Amino acid sequence: MLRLDGGGQTLLIWLDGGRPKLAYWGPALPADIADDAVVAMAEMTLPQGGVLDGGEALDLFPEAGVGFTGHPALIAHRAGGGFVTQMRAAGYVASPGEIEIDLTDPLAGLAVRLSIKLDPATGVAAFRAVLTNTGADVLSLDWMSPCALPFAEVELMLFEGRWAREFQTVRQQIRTGLVMKDNRTGRTSHHAPPFMVAGAPGFSETAGEATGAHLAWSGDARMLAERLRDGRVQMQAGELFLPGEMVLAPGATYETPILYAARGEGLNGLSDRFHPFVRDQVLDGRLKGKTRPVHFNTWEAVYFDHDLDQLKALAELAASVGAERFILDDGWFKGRNDDTTSLGDWTVDPLKFPDGLTPLIDHVVGLGLEFGLWVEPEMANLDSDLVRAHPDWILHVEGRDQPVGRGQYVLDLTRPEVADNIFAQIEALLAAHPISYLKWDMNRDLTHPASRGRPASHAQTQAVYALIDRLRALHPDVEIESCASGGGRADYEILRRTDRVWTSDCNDPIERQSIQRGFSIFFPPEVMGAHVGPAASHTTARRTSLMLRAYTALIGHMGIEADVREFSDADRGRLAKAIGLHKRLRPLLHAGRTTRQDYPDPGAVAVMVADGQGALVSFAQLETPPHGALAPLRLSGLEAEASYEVTLLNPRAARLGRPIPALVRGETVRTTGRLVAQLGLPLPILRAGEIALFELRKLG
Repeated sequence: MLRLDGGGQTLLIWLDGGRPKLAYWGPALPADIADDAVVAMAEMTLPQGGVLDGGEALDLFPEAGVGFTGHPALIAHRAGGGFVTQMRAAGYVASPGEIEIDLTDPLAGLAVRLSIKLDPATGVAAFRAVLTNTGADVLSLDWMSPCALPFAEVELMLFEGRWAREFQTVRQQIRTGLVMKDNRTGRTSHHAPPFMVAGAPGFSETAGEATGAHLAWSGDARMLAERLRDGRVQMQAGELFLPGEMVLAPGATYETPILYAARGEGLNGLSDRFHPFVRDQVLDGRLKGKTRPVHFNTWEAVYFDHDLDQLKALAELAASVGAERFILDDGWFKGRNDDTTSLGDWTVDPLKFPDGLTPLIDHVVGLGLEFGLWVEPEMANLDSDLVRAHPDWILHVEGRDQPVGRGQYVLDLTRPEVADNIFAQIEALLAAHPISYLKWDMNRDLTHPASRGRPASHAQTQAVYALIDRLRALHPDVEIESCASGGGRADYEILRRTDRVWTSDCNDPIERQSIQRGFSIFFPPEVMGAHVGPAASHTTARRTSLMLRAYTALIGHMGIEADVREFSDADRGRLAKAIGLHKRLRPLLHAGRTTRQDYPDPGAVAVMVADGQGALVSFAQLETPPHGALAPLRLSGLEAEASYEVTLLNPRAARLGRPIPALVRGETVRTTGRLVAQLGLPLPILRAGEIALFELRKLG
């Protein structure tokens, strides 16, 4: 019995006859727990008939050849044969925090090293597998998951969506058979991102045991859950290969992406593990204690219409309302007047900027702002000097017409000469200018991911990582945002190389509330790009109040993406006040504990961020409430015996003859965490599209 402990949990791997089984994963067990006691409780009574004598051989790495009839963790073959594998443990290494198990099958010519880590602080588990072809001929690999996680009765939460409506959650019961989410877009996608939660029936934000899983991979992937005939459920995740893409020569290896998983009480219990893990391990602590500057992004203010004087005026207004970083979005480079041209030519447009970017940058920096720049290094238009000179530098299949997205094609970064060219162009910009931030976009799916006649989706993803790594090595202080038509590339592996995710191209706060809620299960708020858009949304045309827009953006890494010249003086004043509030609360928002609050009306979203000093609570009413008065907001996550001063930051005036609670009319109320949990905060009457923001200060 192999043991890992971390985050108040214990994970036990039982080597049963040479097969690795997940015997236990849950609250910490005593150090002297007897192995035979665990084995006795982990055994299962087999069905009477209709199955193999040994039952379904579900373990940590299930194989068809050992008697597993579900979806195996490994599918490989040699010239159409050699697909039956029967691996056994040949040895293991157990150290604090990590177990490595070597599985071998000499007859099949395969060796697999399973790696299981349990983070000592958070209890987040990391599963990875490395396959080696020890045979004498080539091996074709069709599928490999780093593990299979077993469960009992579960309800499944999947993540779906589309452009401008990412991170939507849907639930379903798992019946016998497979539930599978495939992504074949070459990025994590808007509709099938690699996240999944399995939990007790009816699990909520605050209650019900749940397991969250995430495949840290920025390319094609599959997440699956399967209920077997005996009632057990397994979850797997892995990279999707194109036909014939992963062929291993003798001695060659394939390493799976990491599958991260955590177990906790409710969705908040998962976030309690994933958020600090992202901060400490994925981001390697680089954002801790670092001020996240408020952005002003030019896209929805000017689009492609770049004029130096107008941009300077925008920068001045942005600074006046409290922005700290000015990002020049798409349209700054040579000939870029629409989305059909110029990608790949990363030189400044001489017509729009006859003296280069220096005059604008000097003006921006002189206002006390940092300067950032939009780039899309992985793409090229046919109408570009780059493609005219090198038409074969795009991913393509000879003789095939390729569908385009946003008028562009994907550059073949697996070719060194292509990657070197793009690296040199972007590096020259960073070397020549005081650029503190790159908005790194990726605006189309991969449809013909082939390089010189071979499938290249896997290699292209690795080449993107390598390109970012090269630039970061030379410019470690430049922050990078992962953007892919909004939230189309959001995962822990890209986040190792970036500092922020553009959550969605949609700035409509009604949509944003649900987008940000789903995003926040796996990601902490300081990496969640959240901007104040115009009154009429660019993507939905819906008009919303400035208060709803500003307070929705305030919870994340705040920014502005609107033409502030069109704001009234009063609205600019209100925006400046909201940004000032964000700055005051930034240490809390970007380091505190985020909990999504259960509330009886599904048309409302309640979120709290708390630390040892207090909390900020956002309550957004997105749909018309079902009742005339709103139910009180009962908060979980406060210290029960602590005293708090509670203030509604946007109070409501009392109407003649209609008394309203003291808290709602703006008075500070002293209470305790227990009372807030039991009685709740009284809420104002909110119509659809209105929001209430509470601040709680801990006393003593």
